[in-house]
Amino acid sequence: MARNALLLVSRLLFAVMFVPSGFQALANIAGTSGYFAGLGLPLPTLAAWGTGLFELIAGLLILIGFQTRIVALLLAAFCVVAGFIGHYGQGAGDAMLAFLHQQMLMKDIAIAGGFLALAMAGAGAWSADGRGPV
Repeated sequence: MARNALLLVSRLLFAVMFVPSGFQALANIAGTSGYFAGLGLPLPTLAAWGTGLFELIAGLLILIGFQTRIVALLLAAFCVVAGFIGHYGQGAGDAMLAFLHQQMLMKDIAIAGGFLALAMAGAGAWSADGRGPV
């Protein structure tokens, strides 16, 4: 019972991060696209739509615990890639900004570690995955 409760809380905490982020990216495609363009990404509008949809859908799948192991692995990879694209080497002209970006990169890597643990553990009994065949 404690294991299932902790897995549920884990999934809820991950969802609190990704569902609103995805929704905000989609609600402000111009802003998200501008941010991606500033990072030098090709096709920033397409990247904004793809990122927003991925974060929203993956966050909802984690929340309900559907295909959790696969989605957690995808989110772990996403966190590492997004961390390096968005934060590695950023803020070089400003010591405080460089420090903040370094911290954000480490946060993204740590979140990836949490997703790897969730991928290993699975969603638990209190999830769509845990219901079994109907």
